[in-house]
Amino acid sequence: MAHFQLNGQWQLTSPQRPDIDIPMILPGDNVSALLQAEHIPNPYFADNESKVRWIEECDWHIERQFDVSESTLSAKQVWMTLTRVDTLATLFINSKQVLTCSNMFAQQRVDINPYLTQGANTIRVEFARVDLEGQKRAKTLPFPIPSAMGNNQIPHMNLIRKTQCHSGWDWGICLMVSGIYDPIKIDVVNDLWLKDFSTEQQWQADGSVIVDVLVEVESEGQSHEIFVELDGVTQMIHTEGSGHYHCQFHIQEPQRWWPAGYGKAHLYLMAVRCGEQQLSRKIGLRQLALNNQVDEHGSAMEFVVNGTPINAKGANWIPVDAMPGRECDGRYRNLLQSAVDANMNMIRVWGGGQYESETFYNLCDELGLLVWQDMMFACSLYPSDDDFLKDVERELRFQIPRLKEHPSIALWCGDNEVIGAIGWYDESKHNKVKYTVNYDRLNRVIEQVIGQQDDTRRFWPSSPCNGELDFGDAWHDDSKGDMHFWDVWHSGKSFSAYLNINPRFCSEFGFQSWPSFAEAKQFVPEQDWNVTSPTFEQHQKNPRGNSIITEMFTRYFRFPSGFEQMLYLSQVQQAMAIKTACDHWRAISPVCRGMLYWQLNDNWPVSSWSSLEYSGRWKQLHYHVKRFFASQYLVFSEHTGKLSLHLLNDAKEFVNVNTNLKWVSWQGEVRQTWQLERTVANDSNTIVWQLDEHFDATELKSGFLYVEAQVGEERITNTWFSSNELKTLPMEKANIEVTIEANQITLLADKPAFFVHLESDTDGRFSDSSLTLLANQPITVEFLGRDLAAMEASLRVYQLMQ
Repeated sequence: MAHFQLNGQWQLTSPQRPDIDIPMILPGDNVSALLQAEHIPNPYFADNESKVRWIEECDWHIERQFDVSESTLSAKQVWMTLTRVDTLATLFINSKQVLTCSNMFAQQRVDINPYLTQGANTIRVEFARVDLEGQKRAKTLPFPIPSAMGNNQIPHMNLIRKTQCHSGWDWGICLMVSGIYDPIKIDVVNDLWLKDFSTEQQWQADGSVIVDVLVEVESEGQSHEIFVELDGVTQMIHTEGSGHYHCQFHIQEPQRWWPAGYGKAHLYLMAVRCGEQQLSRKIGLRQLALNNQVDEHGSAMEFVVNGTPINAKGANWIPVDAMPGRECDGRYRNLLQSAVDANMNMIRVWGGGQYESETFYNLCDELGLLVWQDMMFACSLYPSDDDFLKDVERELRFQIPRLKEHPSIALWCGDNEVIGAIGWYDESKHNKVKYTVNYDRLNRVIEQVIGQQDDTRRFWPSSPCNGELDFGDAWHDDSKGDMHFWDVWHSGKSFSAYLNINPRFCSEFGFQSWPSFAEAKQFVPEQDWNVTSPTFEQHQKNPRGNSIITEMFTRYFRFPSGFEQMLYLSQVQQAMAIKTACDHWRAISPVCRGMLYWQLNDNWPVSSWSSLEYSGRWKQLHYHVKRFFASQYLVFSEHTGKLSLHLLNDAKEFVNVNTNLKWVSWQGEVRQTWQLERTVANDSNTIVWQLDEHFDATELKSGFLYVEAQVGEERITNTWFSSNELKTLPMEKANIEVTIEANQITLLADKPAFFVHLESDTDGRFSDSSLTLLANQPITVEFLGRDLAAMEASLRVYQLMQ
C-alpha cells in the first residue's frame, strides 16, 4: 500500500525561461499550467496559437518534495509505475538519475527504494525538446522517412513515439505539450506484490463459459493466500513464490455483453485480494468474430458478436483535448454518451492520437460501444530499424494486455493510412518496392507481437485495407475490406458520388462544417465575425476547407446572407452529405456492414468534420445521425431502379411498424398518403413501398415525400426531395411560432419548413433538432439542460429558407 502521493501539485520551470516558476497539477500538461498561471493567452482564442509556439522551443522541468516514512524505507521494494509520460523525460530522485523515457505509449516501472531517504525527498522530471530530437534522429536514418508535413507543423514527428496530432493536423492546433497524463502509481512491497491479473474466456457448446483467471504475483517464496471473486463465487489460490497462478470459474448461464442496440452491455465485477492489496475490474462475457468470407460482391467485412451479425454504426475518435490536462471523466462520458444517444455502437480510436485512458475504455464497456483500435501510426511513413522496432514492441507489450481485458475492443488495426502514404511522398513514390518492404517490416512486427499477446481478436493490417498482404487501393475498391472514401470532400465530387459506391465497411468518410454561431462566439471576437477573417481562418486547418464549403453552397443552396446564416448552412450541408452516404449504405444492407464517419469530436474549437463541437454541443449532423443510425429506420433509395422506401431493422427481434407516407406540396397541402403496416424480421432490409410506374415523376418536384412511423415509443421520420440541389426547388419561407413552457419548446409553422434548427448559447442540447416541420402540425422538443432562463434568452430558431 502506498504511503506517499506523487499526484497533485508540482512546480514547473524552464531553463530557457527563468521567469517561470509556477504550479503544475499532475496528471496534467505544461501548457494548461502556463495558461492557469496567466503566462500565456488562451491558445484557443482568436489567433493566439502563434503567440504560444515558443513553448515548443523550451525544455520543461517539473519538481516536488515528498516525505518517506521509516516503514516505507524499510520495505523490500517501492515500485513506481508511470504511463503516458510525454515524451522525452529523465527522472531524478534526490539528484540521482532513476529513469529515462522516450515513448509516450510505453509503461515505465522502476524500484525507487534505493534512491529514497527518510523524511523529505525531491523528485524531478526533465522534459527535453522533441523537435530537436526529431531532427537528430532523421540524420541517423539509413534512408529518408517522410513525415506528414501536410498535417504536422514540426518535422520528423513520425520518428518520435508521441501523439502525432500534437504538432498539428488538418483539424488540430499545433501545441507541443509535455507532461504526465495518468496518475503516478506507487506500490510499497514487503512480502508479496499483487501485480496484475488477466482473463480468458472458453465458450462451451452448451452456451456456458469458463473464465480462466491468471494472477501475477511477486514474492520471496513464502506461502500466501489469494482470493479471487467473480459472480458471487470466491476461490482461493495458494502461492509459493513469484509467478503466474490461475483458477477457473464455470458460469453456466452467462449474461452476455452486447453492443448498444443489440442488448444490455452486461459487466461482471472481478476482484483479486491478498491482505490489504486488492485489484478489481469489470469484465464482459461475449464471443466476437470478424467475417471476411468471399461472397458474390467480393469479401465480407462483418463483425459478429455472440453469433449475431452487427451493423457497425459510429464515428472516428480523436483525443478529447489538445491540452491533455483538460481530459476528465465528465468530458469522456459526455462525448461517449452523445455517441450512444445518437444510436452508435462502434468508435474507431484513430492512429494519429493516443491509446486512450482507462476511463475511455471503461465507458465503452459500460455503454456498449465496440472499439476499432488503431495502433498509433498515421499518414506518415515510419522507420523499420532495430531500435524503432524494439521501441514499438515495448509499447505493444504494455498496451495489448491492458486493452484486451475490455469487451469493447473488437479489432486490432495496424495503422491509419500508412500503406497509402507510400504513394504520397516523392521519396517513396519513386521507390515503391523499398518503402513497401520497409512498411511490411514494421507491420509484421506489430502483427506478431499483437498475436502473441491476444489471439482472440483479428489483426487488420491497416485502415483502409483490402486484406492481408493486399496493398491495393482501398480508397476506391469497395468490394472487400474497409474503405476510406474521401472523393466528395477532397476531390470535390457531388454528394451523389456516395451513391456510386457500395462498400463492405466504410471506416472513414466525411464533410466539414463551420462551428455553430454559439460555438464561434466563444473564440472569435465580434469584429472578426466573417468566414474569411484572419481569426476565423486560423481555426480552419484544411488549406482548401473554406473554399470547398462555399463552393458546395453554390451547387446546392441559395447563397446565405451573413456570418450567422453561413455557419448554419454549413451544418445543413454537412448533415446532407453524411446522410446521403449513410442512407444509401443502409439501403444496400447487408452488403455494407459498417459506417464510421470522420469524425466524432474536436480537440479545440475549430472548423472540422466533427458532429460534436469542442464544447460537446451537437451539430446538426449529430441530430441527423441519431435518426439515420436508429435500429429501425425508413430510408428512400433509388438504387433498385425505382424510388423505394426501405424499412430497416437492425435489432435481434422482429418488429411491427405502422408507417404513414405523405406526398406534400411546398405550400403544405397533403396530396397523397399511403398507410403501410409491416412486421419485419430481425436484421432485415425490406422494401415496403415503391413509386407507382404511372405516377408522373416530374410532378414530384412540386413537393416532397415525408414519412413517419411509430416503433414502440420511438418515432421515426425521413424527408425525400426530388433533387439534392435544394436551390432548384420552389420552397417558401415559413413563419414559425415558438412557444416555450419550462423545458418544452413547441414549434408551429404555417408552411413546410426544413432543417429547422434550435440553438442556444448555454450548455445543453435539445431532444431533437434540424427537423422538417409540416404545415400547422406542432412539434414539441425538450431542452436537455439546466439553465432554462439562459436557454430562453438566447434561443435562435433557424430554417433553410431564411
